[in-house]
Amino acid sequence: MAAPSEDPLLRSARREAVAALLVFVLALLVTLTVSYLAGYLHPRETPSFILGFPAWVFWGVICPWAGLIVFGAWFAYRYMKDEDLGRDEDGPDGD
Repeated sequence: MAAPSEDPLLRSARREAVAALLVFVLALLVTLTVSYLAGYLHPRETPSFILGFPAWVFWGVICPWAGLIVFGAWFAYRYMKDEDLGRDEDGPDGD
């Protein structure tokens, strides 16, 4: 007995979920590492500022989050694919 083939919709959803999770974990690690190293291990009496933010906030929070916004737009418009959901058996009005 042959195993049924995996639904393309499930395969696509799994691929997209794994990609999103990996990017989230990477951004979390970057944010925590940079913020810890620049903000906690190297405190200064007079903090340096970039665009009005303390330098550790700019490099540890603002930059990674800006990158996530760009990645999210690319992910939504280029990476994610529409899959055919099949025929609606209930009829055109959903009843």
